[in-house]
Amino acid sequence: MKRGYLSEYFEGVAIKSLSGVDITPAKSNQHEIGTTEDMRAFMGIPEGKEYLPTRFIYLDDESENPIVDDGRLTYYDTRLNQPHRHPEYRCYYPSNRITQLAAEGDTMVVAKRRNGGMLVVVAARGSTASNQLKWLFGFTDLLSGDYAIRAELEMDKDRIGFAGTFILENIGVVVERDAPNYLNDMLHKFNGQFPVTKLFSKYARSTLKGLDPRDDPDGVLMAWMEREEMLFRTLEKHLIEAWIKNEFNGEAERFMQKSLSLQQRRESRAGSALESHLVSVFDAMKLRYATQVRTENNAKPDFLFPGRNEYHDPNFAEGMLAMLGVKTTCKDRWRQVLSEAQRIPNKHLLTLESAISENQTSEMTA
Repeated sequence: MKRGYLSEYFEGVAIKSLSGVDITPAKSNQHEIGTTEDMRAFMGIPEGKEYLPTRFIYLDDESENPIVDDGRLTYYDTRLNQPHRHPEYRCYYPSNRITQLAAEGDTMVVAKRRNGGMLVVVAARGSTASNQLKWLFGFTDLLSGDYAIRAELEMDKDRIGFAGTFILENIGVVVERDAPNYLNDMLHKFNGQFPVTKLFSKYARSTLKGLDPRDDPDGVLMAWMEREEMLFRTLEKHLIEAWIKNEFNGEAERFMQKSLSLQQRRESRAGSALESHLVSVFDAMKLRYATQVRTENNAKPDFLFPGRNEYHDPNFAEGMLAMLGVKTTCKDRWRQVLSEAQRIPNKHLLTLESAISENQTSEMTA
């Protein structure tokens, strides 16, 4: 197991494109996952019946959140009482919301987690979610009905970066990424509290020496984002542990409220951090820009080039104006840029969303 790689969380993963025979008729309440010899290399050989706790997840590009069901796989040899026949190992599970949504052509991932549990993820055919699963686990084209399998998850492509963290946490895998060497410095610098995003982003950049966005703006931007995410989680983990120790006294409602605020802070901070780092990139490039300029219908694009006065000057050539919308993830949020800065017909969008599907980019083009 190698820290910071997929092997830290998974013993192995199998992936396939669902064929017609994989989709059990709706009238049946039983479903099965066949296993291959390569899958059994990381799943093991069951002794009798083994009941594996399993999380089932369905992903598509329309739903804001994954659909999740917790259940179990019953892993055993279907020919256990037929010693004259070659063993046939399968995993059975009852019908649930995920199996009811699964369709031919969808991508299915079956993974064994380091904690002993299993993960079964189904992603809609042709979706960004499907592309992301293939990208995350290092697969390319899949043949319908055939498993592609990986049990060694410690190659360079298996290192979990910023984008990989988002995908893993979308399927319920909590990624432990911290930088303990910076904790005392952050506690001292920020008086044991979270600073505003602008200050925290500036601090994150200061911990990475020798990076010049003029040399590699994309690479530097991602390095800054990854470092800030790691520092943020380090400080967050410390503050949450202190809060639980000192303040949580069995008050379930207060705990739920705090948990909700923590999640909201994570989500809002990521977008603000990306904008903050982009400001540093643009400043290094000596670009002229303005942020959050109010345009038609009270819309406020994230960045306007060259600025507010030029945009609102009817005599300034429209061909010299540009706008940029910034979204850490897309889903349907990309549509927001369509109503921003109506003087500018060609919109620009920057996102950290990986492996966006052709269906979605075609929709954007249209």
